[in-house]
Amino acid sequence: MTTELCFSETLRHIESAHRHEPLMQRAGAAAAQWAATLASERDLPILVLAGPGNNGGDAFEAARLLRERFFEVFLAFTAEPGNLPPDAAAAYQRYSAAGGRTLATIPDEQRWSLIIDGLFGIGLTRAPEGIYAEWITSANRQASRDNCPLLALDCPSGLNADTGQTPGTCIAATHTITFISGKPGLLTSDGPDHCGEIRLERLGLALDGKIPADGQVISRADFAAYLKPRQRNSHKGVFGSAGILGGSKSMLGAALLAGRAALKMGSGLVYLGLLDPELPTVDLYQPELMLRRADTLLQSDLRALACGPGLGRSGEAIRLLDQALKAPVPVVLDADALNILATDGRLEGNLYNRVAPVILTPHPAEAARLLACTIREVQTDRIRAARELAKRYRCEVALKGCGTVIATVDGAWWINTTGNPGMATAGMGDVLTGMITALLAQNWPAVPALLAAVHLHGAAADRLVAEGNGPIGLVAGEVIDAARQVFNEWAGTGKAY
Repeated sequence: MTTELCFSETLRHIESAHRHEPLMQRAGAAAAQWAATLASERDLPILVLAGPGNNGGDAFEAARLLRERFFEVFLAFTAEPGNLPPDAAAAYQRYSAAGGRTLATIPDEQRWSLIIDGLFGIGLTRAPEGIYAEWITSANRQASRDNCPLLALDCPSGLNADTGQTPGTCIAATHTITFISGKPGLLTSDGPDHCGEIRLERLGLALDGKIPADGQVISRADFAAYLKPRQRNSHKGVFGSAGILGGSKSMLGAALLAGRAALKMGSGLVYLGLLDPELPTVDLYQPELMLRRADTLLQSDLRALACGPGLGRSGEAIRLLDQALKAPVPVVLDADALNILATDGRLEGNLYNRVAPVILTPHPAEAARLLACTIREVQTDRIRAARELAKRYRCEVALKGCGTVIATVDGAWWINTTGNPGMATAGMGDVLTGMITALLAQNWPAVPALLAAVHLHGAAADRLVAEGNGPIGLVAGEVIDAARQVFNEWAGTGKAY
């Protein structure tokens, strides 16, 4: 689908600017085309649910066109036709004039080849109520019973198209056809669990500078300029030195994962500054890493620094974070570095005096601490939370989770669509931190480095699952080698991807 994402308010402005074009007819035609394909393998009727607004109008158009293709259509509609918006009322009249009939209830014993959800689309931001909540529950149950596709028009009813929240019952679509542009709520929070396969139909419109998109989906085009094969005449100094600060007692593994990821993402040199007083002298699994005490690391000649994996929250950790924020190189803050930052206003002030960029990579609980709010408030609107973090801390931000949200200091934002549930395991964030740091050490600017690392991190996990390694039981260390493989392919030094 398109990389452009629009909030509902923006889409209403776009629709208003094109109100004289037959957008509803185009939407219905596109929906009918896909519906016909989905229903063609089974000789059973199609159930269409039509709501009281313009999403219902899309459903009437699709139902009429499916009947023209000689599909048997049952259409459930319980609103008053006279209360429909003008375009939807016209669609209802066309459906009725073509001989279409409506039912006030959903037949419970009938079996279906396809169910089409045209109840609310992007028009509902609260929990569905009354008969519509019952219909959503019934549609989900009957689709599961009949093992048939459930196609949502524009957005599954009950899903907030802006935030991805499901405040109540929600259509569990196997397929979603969305119109004009992508919607952020389809791609983050609960959205991916309710949308199934997503297709975009632009309805003959193209976004332009008059009404620009609100955000973007991360794509390789966002960082393609930095994906270059390496020159043969190279040495390790060209690819920079990355430092990882962390690894307090009993949390050494976090720092090791970050360091190994940085090494295999191409840093010429990787130093680990460890707080554990019994620090090992070598990583036997990855002896190329250079291990030293934390204070020594901060005196090293680094091109990029990560602080947080296994850092802990001791007085020494606070002191080291304070020094790290004074380093004249790009800094990535994760894990306990974020937790310390959330409770120490002095350290927050240090961010404002920096010239080199800082990247924050919180999960929802860490984001809640940084914003002094609840996890629920963060997850209720992940885009808003990420943008607030970027603005408050004057940093680039990756709010991790289903549909990781990247927000920048200048207000831009992206949603990442790679990755899978196998990544919900310890150490994944440490690997991402090492990957970002490695790209910064190789002189990537902060925003492309963040976008590339987040996108690659998920793509590597997807590669592993496609090869049969997960999602259940996928572990963070496995992602490192997969990321190296995919990154080389993207950079043109491996097989075509």
